[in-house]
Amino acid sequence: MSIQTGDIVARRSYGCDVLFRVVRISDDRTEAELSGEELRLLADSPVDDLVAIDREELKERRKKIKQKEADSYRLFRQDYQLLKMKREYTATGGYTREDLYFELPGRVLHIDGDPNYLKKCLELYEKLGVPVYGHYVKESDMPREVGNWIKKVRPNILVLTGHDAYMKNKGKKTDLNAYRHSRDFVSAVKEARSAIPHLDDLVIFAGACQSYFEALIRSGANYASSPARVNIHALDPVYIASKVSMSSFMDRVTVWEALRNTLTGEKGLGGVETKGLLRTGMPIEGDQSDL
Repeated sequence: MSIQTGDIVARRSYGCDVLFRVVRISDDRTEAELSGEELRLLADSPVDDLVAIDREELKERRKKIKQKEADSYRLFRQDYQLLKMKREYTATGGYTREDLYFELPGRVLHIDGDPNYLKKCLELYEKLGVPVYGHYVKESDMPREVGNWIKKVRPNILVLTGHDAYMKNKGKKTDLNAYRHSRDFVSAVKEARSAIPHLDDLVIFAGACQSYFEALIRSGANYASSPARVNIHALDPVYIASKVSMSSFMDRVTVWEALRNTLTGEKGLGGVETKGLLRTGMPIEGDQSDL
């Protein structure tokens, strides 16, 4: 069976380790452009190196991925419940009063270069209870558009992500030109920082698979990928943004606390310690949804 656009495939030369979706096939049908099915990675491959993944194998692989995602979600919820209990204890004077209080998490602007990943991310934000505005923007257009979206949404947290890749044949790891979209992410972070310079006034996550971590941090990101130039999971930016959003502004979020519930961990993600953004208030009557 010949490989077609939209097929789920893997690469023989890499031991079929990563699942990709075929985005485009060249006119002579020798080269294919691939997009990671669960990882934020772009790749090119000879068509004859691709293996189509059958339905049963795809089902089994997705089952394993879903289990990892479920484990991360469960751990995040456990951490959140502990933080919530701490805030409740403080707000009620050590449970000496029965005051009703409300919480205002940090608001997220999630700009994504992949509309399918954006949809998955927005679903997870909703499950976690994080207020978010999501928008699809091509990586190359992010530097031009990010300023207007910051003015429109006025977020506390900005996520700039999509697809990326380090290409060894284009240069060393310290060469920004050796990355597919790291230059776009760096430029977008600089534009955001020109609008809101302080790291605690706007918390920024930037990057995707194999991105130029050091350049993104130097440009002003609080968190970025990828220190070891490895692939990151599509949902990793959500867990980092949500950790900061749901942590009290009275607490600092250490880098390890931000990373511990991600699917990739410290090889794929890093950053600097950052203040939380959630604020507690009172009194409240009725439904908090009006806030």
